[in-house]
Amino acid sequence: MIGLITQQIQQLSRRTPLGWLQLSHQKGRFLVALAGIAFADVLMFIQMGFQAALFDSNTRLHTAMQADIFLMSLQGRNLAYLSTFPRRRLFQAMDVPGVKSAEAMYINFLDWKNPQTLKKTGVLVVGINPNKLLFDLPDVNRQLNVLKLPDTVLFDRGSQGDYAKIIAQIDQGKSVTTEIQRRTLTVSGLFKVGASFIADGSLITSDQNFLRLFPGQQASSVNLGLIQLQPGYDPKLVSKTLKSYLGSSQDVKVFTKEEFIKFEKDYWQKSTAIGFIFSLGAAMGFMVGVIIVYQVLSTDVNAHMKEYATFKAMGYRNAYLLGVVFEEAIILAVLGFLPGLTVSVGLYALTRNATGLPLIMTIARAVQVQMLTIIMCMISGAIATRKVQSADPADMF
Repeated sequence: MIGLITQQIQQLSRRTPLGWLQLSHQKGRFLVALAGIAFADVLMFIQMGFQAALFDSNTRLHTAMQADIFLMSLQGRNLAYLSTFPRRRLFQAMDVPGVKSAEAMYINFLDWKNPQTLKKTGVLVVGINPNKLLFDLPDVNRQLNVLKLPDTVLFDRGSQGDYAKIIAQIDQGKSVTTEIQRRTLTVSGLFKVGASFIADGSLITSDQNFLRLFPGQQASSVNLGLIQLQPGYDPKLVSKTLKSYLGSSQDVKVFTKEEFIKFEKDYWQKSTAIGFIFSLGAAMGFMVGVIIVYQVLSTDVNAHMKEYATFKAMGYRNAYLLGVVFEEAIILAVLGFLPGLTVSVGLYALTRNATGLPLIMTIARAVQVQMLTIIMCMISGAIATRKVQSADPADMF
């Protein structure tokens, strides 16, 4: 087996790189082709990156929540539109074997006055029991006692906007005051989750402070239930039991943490226009690449049609000539991908710094786009080879 592979490699090494010679013969056209492929790759990278950032940014808060199972209203659509359900469902959940605790979380939007610019902007406000550890965020957990003070909040340092000065003041141990709902609010600490497509920033406060900010919401109506299990219990089995036990209530949905995150992603992917737009943009980038590569290969085939006919007259089969075209397609796919990847990494960094969104180049995405680029070029090559197969020496001379 090894000997056969070695023999094939030796044959390839002795083979004249006809595809490379044809592409590099006209360097201007070759560079234009690489630029076109790089452009198509950048389109795919950007659309895929934004789609991943859409999912990741809108589930960072979910990931940070310290719970095994979540309860949510049946009318809830995603974290931004949760609706409410009776708090007594949490007490009922405590009757299920394996449940260690069931805590309420309050979530809503409001406009607050940016302490730095004094302009109003929307933020996501989260109210929690300050006596419980409901977030896997060290900065929040060590400042829970601060939240017990009236009208006191923690501010997300990863929020999008002009907050550099107030973040610096808080880092120096100073508090900052602002206005929300005609109340003077004190920002006494920081944590970091980051901006999302839902909101430019977020605040965490106590459940009592939350109810003061939203007097229309009753303490008996909660937005989210966070259930922690005793060690050794399977979240999926306990979730199934909870669904059966609370099923008669007809007002709550039960999710494991993985299901809760998937529920949020599915909402953005299937129920919003933005998820469809990003998927369509990636598909359009692929189609643009197919068209560009086809034009390049088709032009090259036409320019060398007499040479291909001569090869046929010399006894070369169609398979060899098709191999030359596919060789050109692979070369274009590999060399065009490299500048596309480089430009995309730079655009990711630029966008990440400007928006705070988690736009990061991953190895998996790079491999995915590289494979799509190869497929894109092979499809174009397959279309272009039809002319090679029709080349007839008798018609050329």
